[in-house]
Amino acid sequence: MGGIIVIDFIDMKDAANRELLFEKMKEFMKEDRAKHTVLPPTKFGLVQITRQRVRPEMDIKTSEKCPCCNGDGETHATILLIDDMENNIRYLIEQQNEKKITLTVHPFIEAYLTKGFFSSIQRKWSKQYKQRINIRKSSAYSFLEYRFFDAQQEEIRLK
Repeated sequence: MGGIIVIDFIDMKDAANRELLFEKMKEFMKEDRAKHTVLPPTKFGLVQITRQRVRPEMDIKTSEKCPCCNGDGETHATILLIDDMENNIRYLIEQQNEKKITLTVHPFIEAYLTKGFFSSIQRKWSKQYKQRINIRKSSAYSFLEYRFFDAQQEEIRLK
């Protein structure tokens, strides 16, 4: 845990008690190996402790507001979308032995995968899996929606 910790000692009016509290808090915090500062209680009885984080945060949030519903719901982080697609491509080719795959995505994602500097993603996949990965756009799809189709243009259902 790191950051600012504020403790409210309600109704601590006696200055001697506030001083004793401050000394005890410093004494208890001596064993803490993180860099920290204990400030004396304010006249309202608030004690503030600042503490440097020792370990990296373990609970990292990887979701963000959905661009389609303007934040009414949540979805996976867009930064993970391409990794998710690639994992599904690998599964379809290596485990399901699909010979021709078409990936259908929102037009913005299609442009990201096929045009300009980042078009190397489509080429990378084709080279890596030794078959062309066709990418098709559909404006009917939401921004993060994508589906795979086989050689007969039938949708491939993923679990």
